[in-house]
Amino acid sequence: MDSQFITPIQPMTFGQSGIEAVGKDKRDSLGEVTHSLFQDIFQNAIQNVRDTQADLEDKQYMLATGQIDDAHTLPIAAAKAQLSVDLLVQLRNKALEAYTELMRTSL
Repeated sequence: MDSQFITPIQPMTFGQSGIEAVGKDKRDSLGEVTHSLFQDIFQNAIQNVRDTQADLEDKQYMLATGQIDDAHTLPIAAAKAQLSVDLLVQLRNKALEAYTELMRTSL
């Protein structure tokens, strides 16, 4: 397997002024657009779902055409795809819970 399914945890970095606005594109000193950590987490989770789903479809095609010798790779790919979708759904749920909690607080 060329790439690992689970990526190692990376340390969080914050800007010089503390926590930056979430979900907003920022410009660095060269004028290039940078993204927030929050946005990067969701983009990585979405890309992970796409990658595992494509891998599952490839394995299904290869099994149907008889190109796979070991049939256990298909259930493994299906489990990886399901776990990546479950992770994305849980991330979305937690983000919505945090948003509704912030909306309930009074300033």
